[in-house]
Amino acid sequence: MEPGSAPQKRPRGWRAAVLLLAPALLASVLVGCQPAGPAPAPTGSPKAAPAQSPTKTAAPASPAPSPVTNPGGPPAQGTPGHVFVINLENKNYDTVWGGNSPAPYLAETLRSQGVLLTNYYGISHNSLPNYLAQISGQPPNDTTKQDCRTYTEFHATGNGPDGTLQGNGCVYPKDTQTLAGQLTAQGKTWKGYMEDMQQPCEHPNIGEADNHIRATREEMYSTHHNPFVYFHSILSSPDCANNVVNYSALADDLKNVDTTPNLAYITPNLCHDGHDESCADGTGGGMGTVDNWLKDQVPAILSSPAYQQDGMLVITFDEAEVSSVGPSSGDAGSPAGGAAGGRVGALVLSPFSTAGASSDQPYNHYSLLATIEDLFHLPRLGMAGDPGVKTFNSDVLRQAS
Repeated sequence: MEPGSAPQKRPRGWRAAVLLLAPALLASVLVGCQPAGPAPAPTGSPKAAPAQSPTKTAAPASPAPSPVTNPGGPPAQGTPGHVFVINLENKNYDTVWGGNSPAPYLAETLRSQGVLLTNYYGISHNSLPNYLAQISGQPPNDTTKQDCRTYTEFHATGNGPDGTLQGNGCVYPKDTQTLAGQLTAQGKTWKGYMEDMQQPCEHPNIGEADNHIRATREEMYSTHHNPFVYFHSILSSPDCANNVVNYSALADDLKNVDTTPNLAYITPNLCHDGHDESCADGTGGGMGTVDNWLKDQVPAILSSPAYQQDGMLVITFDEAEVSSVGPSSGDAGSPAGGAAGGRVGALVLSPFSTAGASSDQPYNHYSLLATIEDLFHLPRLGMAGDPGVKTFNSDVLRQAS
């Protein structure tokens, strides 16, 4: 109204119209304030897929898209307190991360949200030494290089200067330290989630042949992709039965920060990890199957309260194809501890990482172990304690000063 002008008269009935509109407006506001539905859970959960066997993984009807790490701005500053590790199998770097990748969800969608470690290497062929390196820092021996087809005791012949054991065999003595034992001693939590494992802490008897080297139609769990059962310090503790469990347990554990372990070590079965090109249950294998499994499962991790609070997810491969090796120890570009398992790459996703970034720093599985130990202020074990081992630093994580 212009200053000095006469007030205008409102038409009759305006109060009644306003009163009639008020309930509708109130209802609209109340509907808009309703909370959103819960985040999706990993589909191994019996609750998520009640018709499935607990050892099988069913795809959710409509998986939610993975959240972008800190979209539209720099990464948050902080230190990961919940670490998730997913190991896949036997693929060269260029196959997975190069152009025309058969795994577009991993190589494009997730890649755009994390930091790609372009010079990350396995430490040996075949599989088992790489898994053992990630949780103990112990180097390969002649028997572990053959995936311990017979489940034998480790016979030590001496100690290396870096705290490693010299000798040969599969199941390490009770005084051999592991990342799992370190976390327990510090009051932290850990779990190994093994897809298709029929009972907690499943392993052969000492001296017996391992009948879980190859997949069967009924079960595609692999002992030699489960490093926790190669250490008497774990086998002799209740922790093995309590903490080395079927993958289906992850769904409930992700629901709250308090129930999510500080270390969640995830091993898909021999079909879903890409090991088998043709799966024992008659389905197709290879990287296409890997990509579909990741697309079904990873969103629940990324949307979990623990990951959102202070998580770090590492997706990598145990080794490249058998004919592939990295630079020789001591050569330029070779990480301390070696690169004999070939170049595989690793993707790190975290609220504390820059989405879409890359690092060409040479890393290997000892680097992963050393990084996790540093995050939790633990002494470095075995080869992870080599002074030359590099850990994920500002090239990967923006930690608070």
